[in-house]
Amino acid sequence: MRLKPEQLTGALERGLAPAYVLSGDEPLQLGEAADAIRAAARQRGYGLRELFHVERGLGWAAFLEACDSAPLFGDLRVLDLRVNAKPDKEGAAALLRYLEKPPPDAILVLTLPRLTREDLNAAWARVADSSGVVIQVWPLEGRELIGWLDRRMNRLGLLADQSGLRLLAARVEGNLLAAAQEIEKLAILYGAGRIEDEQIVSAVCDCARYDVFDVAEAMLDGHTGRTLRVLRGLEGEGVAPLVVLWALTRELRSLAAVQQEIARGRQVDGVMARQRIFDKRRDAFARAARRLSRDGVLNAIRLCARVDRIAKGLEPGDPWLGLSDVCLRIAAPR
Repeated sequence: MRLKPEQLTGALERGLAPAYVLSGDEPLQLGEAADAIRAAARQRGYGLRELFHVERGLGWAAFLEACDSAPLFGDLRVLDLRVNAKPDKEGAAALLRYLEKPPPDAILVLTLPRLTREDLNAAWARVADSSGVVIQVWPLEGRELIGWLDRRMNRLGLLADQSGLRLLAARVEGNLLAAAQEIEKLAILYGAGRIEDEQIVSAVCDCARYDVFDVAEAMLDGHTGRTLRVLRGLEGEGVAPLVVLWALTRELRSLAAVQQEIARGRQVDGVMARQRIFDKRRDAFARAARRLSRDGVLNAIRLCARVDRIAKGLEPGDPWLGLSDVCLRIAAPR
């Protein structure tokens, strides 16, 4: 069974599953989901917790040995398995062996990096989906982030208007840990009740944190304001412009290839698979391919070559202004 993070609490109230798979790259949501599962397990008598850290090629033997042995006093236990990479052949076999016949005295909590659609089609993942719970954690943005902030504030007895929530979102975007801390600070400063926009401006620092893929995603989606805001954030964090340029160029070249194949009559699903574009990127690429002309995309790629020369000192100019120009040509073509 697949659940969203916000659905986990209700599912735990109804009962425990034999296995939970938590996948994603957003640490706060992953950590809080695992905490909720362990707390629900403790309430139901699972007093023993065994922690396993598995690196590529190391640690699976210890995990399987623990699965095959029973606690000395017959305690119910939580097997907390943390994997720092997608399961390799040995790991997939170990997980499949466990999930096909889980020990009756244990609950598995498996935490691992983000899984793609292809990963979720592996045999072990299909068994986990049918007999346990699979939760994929995604970075929050837009309306999802606004909703998360609203629920988080309500939990502490705080109320804010939509304008205040949008203001808070702009200041903590990409950094949920900072968002949680700032909401707690608002509760301490002002207590339960309505929080005005001015109070948010006064109390909440600008904690937004981005990576180079955020600007590429915003550009493809046509979100002009967010694209420029992320670019300014990356510049302020001291990210090298060539690193940003690499991400933009990679996405634009993939987009040009997608448009070319679609123009030749190829099916969109097959095109995306051949270009290895999956999950959320797939939707962004499909929208951009429809929205943009191929000539516009190719012109943006040519401009990337000029920005590359500027960043390397071969031409005069400001590479960040060049990056802004590239992004605007895609986000808001004229």
